[in-house]
Amino acid sequence: MKKVLLTAAAVFAFGFANAQEEAKSFGFSKGNIIVEGNLGFSSDKDNESFNGTDVEETKTNTFNFNPKAGYFVTDKIAVGVELGLGSSKEENTVFGTPNVTNEIKSNSFGAGVFARYYFLELGQRFKTYTEAGLGFGSTKNKTNGTETSKVNSLNLGIDLGINYFVTDKFAINFGLANVLGYSSSKTEFPGGGEDKSNELNGNFNVFNNFFNTAQFGLTYKF
Repeated sequence: MKKVLLTAAAVFAFGFANAQEEAKSFGFSKGNIIVEGNLGFSSDKDNESFNGTDVEETKTNTFNFNPKAGYFVTDKIAVGVELGLGSSKEENTVFGTPNVTNEIKSNSFGAGVFARYYFLELGQRFKTYTEAGLGFGSTKNKTNGTETSKVNSLNLGIDLGINYFVTDKFAINFGLANVLGYSSSKTEFPGGGEDKSNELNGNFNVFNNFFNTAQFGLTYKF
């Protein structure tokens, strides 16, 4: 009987240890590396007509890609770097004799650093975090092939997000961007003109319209 009890205790302890290990696998530990990415694109076509005849057409295409990588200095804190690449193209055609088309293009590049803190676990697979980031960006705008302006910016932001672990290595990321942010930008025009602006904003209504403000991406843990 004593051997049976010892065996049962050993089995229970082994099962409990495995359960604990399984629970820990859905999360992060000191020394882990994460790679994330958000990819977005859109295409839109708008026609304006008068008395059933098209008079103007506008086509807009946008693309953006935001990869980032982080290193866990503790089980709950990660620091890392991120990049931002984006482009947009708008073609506006006014129908007439002849048709007149204007093309507006924008290309942007950004880089920054971030610190992320995981403060809440909702079950085994949901991990909630807050993130502070500092970034620099540059955007060039052209109309019909001629540069019309260049914008340089500095951005500070505090975001919220959730990782949902599909496997122990792979997670879907839901990010609420710009919950609180500050930006400073300078726009330079050909010929020497410039325009400066500073903006502080708080987007606290993200909790009421989550799916209108969330950014969805993928997270992989090494």
